[in-house]
Amino acid sequence: MKVIILVGDGMGDLPLAELQGRTPLAVARTPAMDYLARHGELGLVTTIPAGLPPGSDVANLSVLGFRPEEVYTGRAPLEAASLGVQLAPGQIAFRLNLVTLAPGADGTLTMADYSAGHISTAEARALIAALDQELASPDLALYPGVSYRHLLVLTGEGADLATVPPHDHSGRDISSFLAAYGRVPALASFMARARALLAAHPVNREREAAGRPPANGVWLWGQGRAPCLPTFAQRYGLRGSLISAVDLLKGIGVYAGLTVVQVPGATGYLDTNYEGKAQAALAALAEGDFVLVHVEAPDEASHQGNLAGKIQAIEDFDRRIVGPVLQGLAGGPPFRLAVLMDHLTPLALRTHVADPVPFVIYDGRAPRAAQAHSFCEEAAAATGLRLPDGEAFMERLLGRRP
Repeated sequence: MKVIILVGDGMGDLPLAELQGRTPLAVARTPAMDYLARHGELGLVTTIPAGLPPGSDVANLSVLGFRPEEVYTGRAPLEAASLGVQLAPGQIAFRLNLVTLAPGADGTLTMADYSAGHISTAEARALIAALDQELASPDLALYPGVSYRHLLVLTGEGADLATVPPHDHSGRDISSFLAAYGRVPALASFMARARALLAAHPVNREREAAGRPPANGVWLWGQGRAPCLPTFAQRYGLRGSLISAVDLLKGIGVYAGLTVVQVPGATGYLDTNYEGKAQAALAALAEGDFVLVHVEAPDEASHQGNLAGKIQAIEDFDRRIVGPVLQGLAGGPPFRLAVLMDHLTPLALRTHVADPVPFVIYDGRAPRAAQAHSFCEEAAAATGLRLPDGEAFMERLLGRRP
């Protein structure tokens, strides 16, 4: 039995007036997911336990059947694992975004772009290298990632800081949030000195000359110490792989003991290598029992408030991931396939919410008789099937729970 999970990050949404009360998922052309909904089991699952933040870290741990309330310590430690960084006792990992900050005449500071215009990895690495050369110390280390996503590791205190994700505050004054870093002087000094260094860097001068947002600031968030969780094989008896462009997901894969497959051209955005991910998934299933494929593009479009981009991302996910994977599985070993999102990312809010998410489980051995369903929030809610958590979802996907 092969088990496949396809995750369209942040695909779900709330009804929009400009779509006549429908959601992007309901409007998008998704023949492959609609087929699964008609011939599979459609419902809702709660992926964010009460009291935890509705982030992709918590949600994807849940999708994999772990209990985040027991194993979650923060986002950045998971990203550290994806970069091969092992946190020692006393060390804290922080996610470091390269961002565009806009200072106001009244002393305010606005989060103009949480991704510095989705800065290229080559440009970002040059900036991180400059920061590392000038600002690193025995107690503060920097590690380059992909595009705007990087890592800072601090030895000392700071795990209990009140930090916020930059994408939750796009276009807003973030001056008040800077005060939190004052509790850890090393971090406050680093962020201030980084702004001065980045403002003068040739990469940013070239970006400004070309009319692109400069990466003129850093934002630290999602901090935590190393988590402790069982592997996926220990928990469910399956060996498998994880495919994503995002360091966070790769880090979850590392801690879960899954093989993290690197796909050339996977960017985490609209231009990602969809075909490469689909092919890699089918290849991974030839060697193992399980694969999770994660696509970030719908979530990124949501954070930008980009309706057309979100619909495109959903349609690309359906046409270039779900359809080819389903077709590639036909005629092969028995399989069970699930499609869902980790969380909703409403365009109107530009951030995540903890609402239950639609899922569909399709059994390739015994497709259900056709039902009048499509894959969307309203249809999933109408079935009345509601799973309380990711553990219940995984048990149901594996056929271990009715």
